[in-house]
Amino acid sequence: MKGLRRLIGGDGGPLVVPGVYDALGAKIAARAGFEAMFQTGYGTSASLLGMPDYGFVGAAETVENARRVCGAAGVPVLVDADTGYGNALSVWRLVGELEAAGASGMFLEDQRWPKRCGHMRGKEVVPYEEYAEKLGAALDARSSRDFVVVARTDARATEGLDGAIERARLSRRDGADAVFVEAPASVAEMRRIGGSVDAPLVANMIEGGRTPLQSAASLHRMGFGIILYPLSMLYASAHAAARVMGELKRRGTTRRLEGEMAGFDGFNEIVGLEGMRDLEERYRSPRPGGRRRAARPRRGRGGA
Repeated sequence: MKGLRRLIGGDGGPLVVPGVYDALGAKIAARAGFEAMFQTGYGTSASLLGMPDYGFVGAAETVENARRVCGAAGVPVLVDADTGYGNALSVWRLVGELEAAGASGMFLEDQRWPKRCGHMRGKEVVPYEEYAEKLGAALDARSSRDFVVVARTDARATEGLDGAIERARLSRRDGADAVFVEAPASVAEMRRIGGSVDAPLVANMIEGGRTPLQSAASLHRMGFGIILYPLSMLYASAHAAARVMGELKRRGTTRRLEGEMAGFDGFNEIVGLEGMRDLEERYRSPRPGGRRRAARPRRGRGGA
């Protein structure tokens, strides 16, 4: 498995990173062949609490979800750590917990708590000096430089594009491995960010969000190397589930939509049932006169 730092530092084209919010989604993304994943805070809040990305998720929930996602992913996982859930010391502790959970990096943003999704109204940001303390703590706390710290600024909504670009430059100067200016409002703004900040840059593609959707190739030409699609799986899953539940309520059966669902065998393949059956057989107590297989199984954490 390639490390995240190698993936974002390569020159083989943009790194397209899907958002996941649970272990099942991580396995599905791994089967699709993605080289890295992003644990979305928006999706974590929606899936764990059924609530919007409005500051309801804390450090404990983020770390515990990261353990599950990283255990299933089999590729590097970037974790949305919001504002770090406190001061610089809170961030320092959080980095250690995320590393222990198996995360390969984190996003750290400059919003004032309680934060909210970057494409929602009403955001506020803290002074850059306060954010710099947290960023410094994150960089100092990591046990290995392989752990990537992405500095995110939401200042586009409060200080305008010039202010956001200045914060991005300062974050890079202060050691951030990559930089993310959230919610530019046009392609022209995205081009300006790409031409103004000398750092690995993140673009955030949210269906229905403030930033116009662009292809990975187009974004790469603008200067972006890490292309997030953080909510595509969440939105697709919610849409499909609502359609099936509506059908079941109206008709009392899902027969008409069977072709749109994974099905029993297909789903069991995703979650690795056959592998579990093989292990079950390997460890089954031998019959009288028989012998237990001596070979030990290879352990893996990747998707089935």
